[in-house]
Amino acid sequence: MINLTIWNEFVHENIHEEVREVYPAGIHTALAEGLSAEGFAIRTATLDEPEHGLTDEVLNTTDVLIWWGHMAHDRVSDEITQKVVQRVQQGMGLVVLHSGHFSKPFKALMGTSCDLKWREAGEQEIVWAVNPTHPIAHGVNASIILEHEEMYGEFFDIPEPDELIFISNFEGGEVFRSGCTFRRGEGKIFYFRPGHETYPTYYNKEILHVIANGVRWANPAHTLKPVFGHSQPVRALGGGVLV
Repeated sequence: MINLTIWNEFVHENIHEEVREVYPAGIHTALAEGLSAEGFAIRTATLDEPEHGLTDEVLNTTDVLIWWGHMAHDRVSDEITQKVVQRVQQGMGLVVLHSGHFSKPFKALMGTSCDLKWREAGEQEIVWAVNPTHPIAHGVNASIILEHEEMYGEFFDIPEPDELIFISNFEGGEVFRSGCTFRRGEGKIFYFRPGHETYPTYYNKEILHVIANGVRWANPAHTLKPVFGHSQPVRALGGGVLV
């Protein structure tokens, strides 16, 4: 069973009525409920909990962390950011959603500005599976149509993705690399674009299916850890025989 922690800053829902109308119990709760049938062991964490809900115990027992943030990136402590980055490098999977592209952990792991173009006009987004044989695209239609979403447009200042799974086009003409994978150390990262807070994207079954696939893909392999440092030879040096 995959131990999944869903992190949401949970700020918009508390101060903006238009967001609360869409996600009355928070985006983290909507995601937890939407993924409840996937067989994951799910817990949630939010910004205002002690240590942002990401204590050492939580992080050390999390296989995959989902991250949603937007207006309070700067309120995430550098200490917790570093712990998340370290856990990813040690093997924890990370699924970063929508405006989480500007989160401290994602920017630290990417090493770039992670900036982009954006426009909030409620326009149609079509998400295209451009790598349909990838596990994250398993069971996903060739395209997912979202009637109303925030536009993200290129150039998206990220490193070259290891794999590009989805691209999106928008009603206003822009395109965007909306589903990308990366590996950092022993950890796997999936960035997935859809999910603006004023639209009911996280109730969409197709979007939830992609996120669930991303969680399964990012789940640690639980293989033997690599060994570093001074090493003894596996066969004798100079032609001799090890005994």
